[in-house]
Amino acid sequence: MIGLGNCIEMMDEGIDRVNQVIPQLPRDEAKLCRLLLMVGTGLEEDLEFQLKPHKLNHSEFLTLMILYSRPDGSSTPGELCEFASQGATNMTRIGNALSKRGLIVRGASAEDRRRVAIRITAAGRRFVQKVLPPLFPRLDTMFDGFSTTDKRNFSHLLRKLAHNLDQLHADPAP
Repeated sequence: MIGLGNCIEMMDEGIDRVNQVIPQLPRDEAKLCRLLLMVGTGLEEDLEFQLKPHKLNHSEFLTLMILYSRPDGSSTPGELCEFASQGATNMTRIGNALSKRGLIVRGASAEDRRRVAIRITAAGRRFVQKVLPPLFPRLDTMFDGFSTTDKRNFSHLLRKLAHNLDQLHADPAP
């Protein structure tokens, strides 16, 4: 298996070669975008590996974590689709999988009986409390060598990029 470091080196070389042919290529920006995608894929693959023994995938885990983190432990299917970046069909599949395991329940919303509410169960809360702590050491290792300031700056820069992406989606291209 080619390591992420080798892939990054190949990416740098490839973008530099393209930049020689197309000098107006925003080389640094292209490298940053590709680097983010590569690292994001690596993070997701690592998380999937950690979740596999629990028979959970990333989107199911994220949905469960969203519900766990909510003050009342509930959300609507539409909110979950938005927060988890999932389509309605996939969110239905996720809901079915989590419901089958007794980790969530669906029911009518207390505020509006016409709306569906999805709630984490007590078993779902216990499951999160069991699954989450073993992930902490890997998180620490991923950020080895990052100072508190590094992490704060990195977070700030990623949020700035997210804001710029939101602006791109808000303003259609000419």
